[in-house]
Amino acid sequence: MRKAAAVPLSLFGVGLAGLAYASVVERNAFRLRRFDVPVLEPGQRPVRILHLSDLHLTPGRRRLIDWVRSLGALNPDLVVNTGDSISHPDAIAPLMHALEPLLSRPGLFVYGSNDMYEPRPKNPARYLWRTSKADYGQKIPTLPWEELGAAMAAEGWLDMNNTTARLKVGDLDVAVGGIHDSHINLDRYDLIAGPAPTAADLRLGVMHSPEPRNLTRFAADGYQLLLAGHTHGGQLCVPFYGALVTNCGIDRARVKGMSRHDSAYLHVSAGLGTSPYAPVRFACYPEASLLTLMPRRRGDASTHEVR
Repeated sequence: MRKAAAVPLSLFGVGLAGLAYASVVERNAFRLRRFDVPVLEPGQRPVRILHLSDLHLTPGRRRLIDWVRSLGALNPDLVVNTGDSISHPDAIAPLMHALEPLLSRPGLFVYGSNDMYEPRPKNPARYLWRTSKADYGQKIPTLPWEELGAAMAAEGWLDMNNTTARLKVGDLDVAVGGIHDSHINLDRYDLIAGPAPTAADLRLGVMHSPEPRNLTRFAADGYQLLLAGHTHGGQLCVPFYGALVTNCGIDRARVKGMSRHDSAYLHVSAGLGTSPYAPVRFACYPEASLLTLMPRRRGDASTHEVR
């Protein structure tokens, strides 16, 4: 009987060790990924975009706040925040403190669902058979999303929810189209639909959730580079297999990193945070990405990650 009991106890110990690693070690092992993206015309000077997403910030996340502050040393030409920045009503001041070294740079932002609705306790295993889209039955936002947007806009960052804009990034004239979060049915692509300005040096599409129906419309309208978050890279992954779920319509192979969607390049960030009710990551490090946009070469249609 003692030998029979040893196996469950051993498995229990392994489970506890795995949970401790996922919640304490990997969740705080922030990484910067670097990609070269050949999207510019020959002869144009490279520019660097820092892509942030899914901080899900709560006031006590000191390690995350300090790590984001350290990204100011990169001096990016543009910062793009694809949403789910906060998960607590008192998180705006800590978020702005985290972003402070980056706020002197040109910036863009869109909202995610967790910028509007405070997360609630739920069984995280439900993500294995359905997305979290049905969890947002609330009609009235419970988080100060308007104050969040106003704080970033006051620093000069552009609110790109269901709108378009033109801005100067380095030497480039950049046309941007952005949409609100499709995960809570606030995306209104029809408001920005139509060919992106061909005179622009770069046509950039930004969104929170990488739903294929929107990705296809961005690409068809001539946007060359699309940025999204939301997926957390799967958050709980299996080594040598990858993500189990994406929590949206995109396929598992493109749950994070660089890929293509029709004629456009697509970057999906695995994000930096987690829901406070599922504070774990496994085989899926929290990340930000630095995208160096490079001139195209003849026949060049691929990107590569810079180690």
